[in-house]
Amino acid sequence: DMFTKLTQHSSVVPTTLTTQGRHVVIPQCAMEQGIAKIPYEDLCQKALGAADYLVIGQHFHTVFVDRIPTLGRHEINWVRRFIVFVDSMYECRVKLILHTLEAPTPQDLFVLEKGTDSHSTDDEVFAFDRTQSRLEEMASTTYLQQRWRGNQQSPKKEEQQQQQQDEDTMTLETKLPQPSLSEDPQN
Repeated sequence: DMFTKLTQHSSVVPTTLTTQGRHVVIPQCAMEQGIAKIPYEDLCQKALGAADYLVIGQHFHTVFVDRIPTLGRHEINWVRRFIVFVDSMYECRVKLILHTLEAPTPQDLFVLEKGTDSHSTDDEVFAFDRTQSRLEEMASTTYLQQRWRGNQQSPKKEEQQQQQQDEDTMTLETKLPQPSLSEDPQN
């Protein structure tokens, strides 16, 4: 898979980030390369917020999210967290690679069942429409070429990380010929 390819010459280990006295567990990452892989349930099915997501974006220029389910009105809190997560990654200019369980496109991630009271979910529908648009932008060549806005480091370390990010961008561009989500390879 792409995560393994991008981290093949690095030590992939779990780590814990700290922000505002809270701990954010990252189950798989290559710190020296700035790449992380996190299951969806660890990001959005737990009580995390913007500060938690921003600390991820400040430490990793590329984040893989695995096992994203199709979401509906019963998972509205998960939808809200996913929206905040995507906004946070966008703010940091993180390259985001999403692996879904079923949804082939961003439009298919949040589905309201027939007969759903739309008044109770209007805010989320509007916010998720914006998130879909943001995800499409994040898959564009223009976005992928933007500079990551993570932690400020020494000029030499920053130069090394920028070189790695540029190499990762070239790899991503060749592997992702069109903006779309990939389905979970285990399905």
